[in-house]
Amino acid sequence: MSLQMVSAVSNSSLLQPGFSLLNFDGHVFFFGQKGWPKRSCPTGVFLLDIKQHELKMKPTFFSKDSCYLPPLRYPALCMLRSNAKSDEYQYIIHGGKTPNNDLSDKIYLMSLISKNSKKMVFRCIEKDLGGDVPEARYGHTINVVHSRGKSMSVIFGGRSYTPLPQRTTEKWNSVVDCLPSVFLVDFEFGCCTSYTLPELQDGLSFHVSIARDDTIYILGGHSLQNNTRCPNLYKLKVDLPLGSPAVTCTILPGGISVSSAIVTQIGDTEFVLVGGYHSDNQKRLVCNTIVLEDSKIEIIERASPDWTPDIKHCRIWFGCDMGKGSVLLGIPGANKQLISDANYFYILRCKGAEEDKEEELTTQICSQTSSEDPGDSTPFEDSEEFCFNAEANSFDIDDTDTYNEDDEDDESETGYWITCSASCNIDINSWVPFYSTELNKPAMILCSSGAGHWVHAQCMDLSETMLLRLSEANVKYFCNKHVDLNKGLQTPQKVVHLKKQPMKPLRKKKTIKLATSTKKSFLRRLFE
Repeated sequence: MSLQMVSAVSNSSLLQPGFSLLNFDGHVFFFGQKGWPKRSCPTGVFLLDIKQHELKMKPTFFSKDSCYLPPLRYPALCMLRSNAKSDEYQYIIHGGKTPNNDLSDKIYLMSLISKNSKKMVFRCIEKDLGGDVPEARYGHTINVVHSRGKSMSVIFGGRSYTPLPQRTTEKWNSVVDCLPSVFLVDFEFGCCTSYTLPELQDGLSFHVSIARDDTIYILGGHSLQNNTRCPNLYKLKVDLPLGSPAVTCTILPGGISVSSAIVTQIGDTEFVLVGGYHSDNQKRLVCNTIVLEDSKIEIIERASPDWTPDIKHCRIWFGCDMGKGSVLLGIPGANKQLISDANYFYILRCKGAEEDKEEELTTQICSQTSSEDPGDSTPFEDSEEFCFNAEANSFDIDDTDTYNEDDEDDESETGYWITCSASCNIDINSWVPFYSTELNKPAMILCSSGAGHWVHAQCMDLSETMLLRLSEANVKYFCNKHVDLNKGLQTPQKVVHLKKQPMKPLRKKKTIKLATSTKKSFLRRLFE
């Protein structure tokens, strides 16, 4: 095993814990950036270009008939083939966190429909499901099993927010383990079925799952309810006859107490388990070999790489499988770099040089790798993770159209958890809803001063009535800092003097004088 450091060129801040990797035709694509996509890459999906120990990102595109795909972090992701031996495949993406910390319950199918040296085009479709649809979650796994010529997806584990009826002001944004149910998803008919198995008593998240034919092995994971990393090893077997599916679970000996581990495949039946945590404060620096043969699994400890001092002493680490026996590892850069949220990256190669050749990987891997996200995560005990399934590759694609985040606005200025003013006290770890319209993020309002900036309504001491009035009315709002300045800069209203029209002189009434005799004759005729 060899360890090589790589340099992320000008865009390392996008590579934060929680992203996923997709592999299409030997090219690795990054998905799940921190923050909403920007103008340079509105899809939020990038091609990872690794050459000469440098890592660059290149934007990709979606077809016109694609649905919107938000940048989901910590989703469940795996490869879907029409059958076990098919060369054509697409990716399933389920759940995950949006940049607003909302949890998604949607499921997407993503495929590569066009590629050349300049442009990669994807098609993303949202699938509508019925039946026992899994609730919104993150930190779970999804795999595809094949039995009797049929295939189904299996969803297990993860975390979700506390149900609304059980929420309290002090623990409004707390998360809980999802129920330990096994969900079978049939994409052909668009239906879901849940199974409750007696062997699965506690919810698990950030575990490793390996699927082969009709069997899924679940290893490790963390339980919030018991705050333990279960050493059990579960074997799920799915039978797909003509009638109803049958799901059975067996607890096997020889498991490992670990969460957030990474699995990469180095042979047809051989895998390597890397990284993870023994406990909340202790990383797992030991590596293992996993061998699957004849419906059996064997886990053997193997020699670990020569970890660098930075890796040994860092508090957290994260990473993902790059395929072909390679793993991308990241550690926080802390104050060693000019960019505060930048990370150091390493490529760990688990295969020997003579073994590193092109091969088809037919076994699916879905791992929940972990780390704490310093920007918007829960405390370290609830370390966040993501799943992946990809292959490493050195790209020969032209360097044009490389994404450069320096051309973009600062994403931190548009988030919900910014410091909006000097008196701002909104903190993601302690915030509780203040207005009746808030759920899991604070209400914000745009200050129209200058180019405009967002502020928290609570920090501006806005009443709920005023907040609703401002949101409905088409008027400009100025925050407490700029309201006086705005008044001082206002130009006095120009007084319009009405022009007085000259009055026309009154015409004198003409009087007609009648003779006395004439008056008498006139009166006589009037009264006759």
